[in-house]
Amino acid sequence: MAKKKIAVLISGGGSNLQSLIDRQQAGFFAGEISLVISNNKNAYGLIRAEQNKIPALHISKKDYPTNELYDRKLIELFAEYEIDLIVLAGYLRYVTPELIAKYPNKIINIHPSLLPAFGGQGFYGAKVHQAVYARGAKVSGATVHFVDEGQDTGPIILQQAINLDTKWQPEDIAEKVLRIEHQILPLAVKYFCEDKLTVENNRVYIDL
Repeated sequence: MAKKKIAVLISGGGSNLQSLIDRQQAGFFAGEISLVISNNKNAYGLIRAEQNKIPALHISKKDYPTNELYDRKLIELFAEYEIDLIVLAGYLRYVTPELIAKYPNKIINIHPSLLPAFGGQGFYGAKVHQAVYARGAKVSGATVHFVDEGQDTGPIILQQAINLDTKWQPEDIAEKVLRIEHQILPLAVKYFCEDKLTVENNRVYIDL
C-alpha cells in the first residue's frame, strides 16, 4: 500500500503536529507528512516542521484577503504536493465549501471537547476548557472528526473521555485533554492511511 501524503494546517505551537511527526518516525502510520502550512508566520509549528525537514509555508491573509482566495491557494498547493489527507491541528481559520468539496472526507480536525458538547462558533482553544470549567462538567475529552460545511459538525471518527477532578482549573483540563489529543489524532490518521474509515449517513465506521 502506497504511503498517503499528508498536509497539516496549523496556527500555533504545533504540539499535535509534533505528535504526528513522532508517530510517523516511529512507523505508527503508513503516511508521510509532506507539507505544513500556517496562517500565522510566528507559529512555532513551522519551526517544528523545518527541524524535521518537512516543507513548511506561511500563507498570509494579506496576499489572499478572502477565504475563497486563500483556500484556492491551498488547493493549488495540495495538488502540487499530491496530498491525500489534510489534518487541521489547531488551525484557526474558516474552511470554505470549495475546499471541502475538493477533498470530501479527506479533511480531519481535532477538537478539545466531546462533540457535540462545547463545539461550534466561539469554541476553540482555551475558550473550550474555560466553558467546560464554568459549566461544571464532570467529563471532557477530545474528538477527531471529518470536516463538513458546519462548525464542528462533521462525522465523528474517534473520541476519548476523561473524568474531571473538581479541583482542576481550565489550564489543568487543557493539559489533560491535550494528552488525549496526542493519542487519538495519530490513531485517526493511521486508520485513514490504512483505508479503514467509511462514512455512511454521517456516521464513521472503522474496519478493524
